[in-house]
Amino acid sequence: MMNPVRIRAVARKELYHLMRDVRSLFLAFVIPLVLILLFGYALSLDVEHIQVVVVDHDRTETSRGLVERLDATIYFDVAARLPNTREAADRLDEGGAAAALIIPPGWTGRLQADRASPLQFLLDGSDPNQAGLARSYILAFVERENRELLLEFLNSRGREAVRVPVEGRIRVWFNEDLESRNFIIPGIIAIIIMIAGAILTSLVVAREYENGTMETIRTLPVTAGEFILGKAIPYFLIGAVDVLVAMLMGQLLFGVVMKSSFWLMVLGSGVYLAVALSLGLLISVGTKSQLVANQLAILITYLPSLLLSNFVFPVENMPRFLQMVTRVVPATYYIDILNGLYLRNLGLDRLWPSFVVLLIMFGVLVLLTFAMFRREGM
Repeated sequence: MMNPVRIRAVARKELYHLMRDVRSLFLAFVIPLVLILLFGYALSLDVEHIQVVVVDHDRTETSRGLVERLDATIYFDVAARLPNTREAADRLDEGGAAAALIIPPGWTGRLQADRASPLQFLLDGSDPNQAGLARSYILAFVERENRELLLEFLNSRGREAVRVPVEGRIRVWFNEDLESRNFIIPGIIAIIIMIAGAILTSLVVAREYENGTMETIRTLPVTAGEFILGKAIPYFLIGAVDVLVAMLMGQLLFGVVMKSSFWLMVLGSGVYLAVALSLGLLISVGTKSQLVANQLAILITYLPSLLLSNFVFPVENMPRFLQMVTRVVPATYYIDILNGLYLRNLGLDRLWPSFVVLLIMFGVLVLLTFAMFRREGM
């Protein structure tokens, strides 16, 4: 039976040490705020305002109209109109533009003569994601131009407009505006919890070993459970504050509002934070060195949470081996919960598998931590 008085004493001691440690406070409160601002404002997977240079050899009203319509879209910005293709190629080489539109001489004349009228688009493929999306935007733009020209041709001859046999009507669910920040901001919460939970707690027991106070702690009338719980409580409170601040900043600064239950969010965050704390304590007991513990915590908690959790990089595009690794990354399941709460308006009846996996992880990590404490004589 654990004694609340002894748990409170251990928690108070850890809290006092935390308040005197400026570096831990910086890691606990400042870094999460910086991450929210950086990821919210700087990280965007939306490709818009692609810089385009134009070489118009045709120089007619029709070609100028085409360029103006291209510039009017949100996807392209005409950065310059150049006199020849060589200068356009130089712009692409220097990184001054991501695409170039070349309109050949006599282009309008071929249009008016009902002949094939090709346009040339040059794309900078050094960023495959941007180049692929730019190519899709260009194909859509050209298709729209062809449709308008066809309608104009039919109208000029007094014919009815031809109805296309297949008409795609697209409706976007969950993220109607297709804004990447709507899933980036919730995903940041998973990273923040790993910083406040696993990385900070990975130092607490290792610090006792390095300071030589672990032998004194062994002589105290404190059980392993009381010691672990007392050490974890301050960091659980810090993680909870970080989560609430992240949710508030996401709503006020970026307009990211949770669609589902706030209390389900509290429950999911609490379970995930417990997993992070138990993982950090396990690392701390196993390493007994603050330097090793910190580096190991970054390697097996922060980096997998960022790279292997379906947060930024889709799991489906990873090699089979890495897809299997993602199944043991706690952030994978927490981000699934966050997406369900923030974007899909799901309840516990749909999200319970992720909750169950996190609870199982928590139980396994706690048992391993207890076993290692017992081996150390606690």
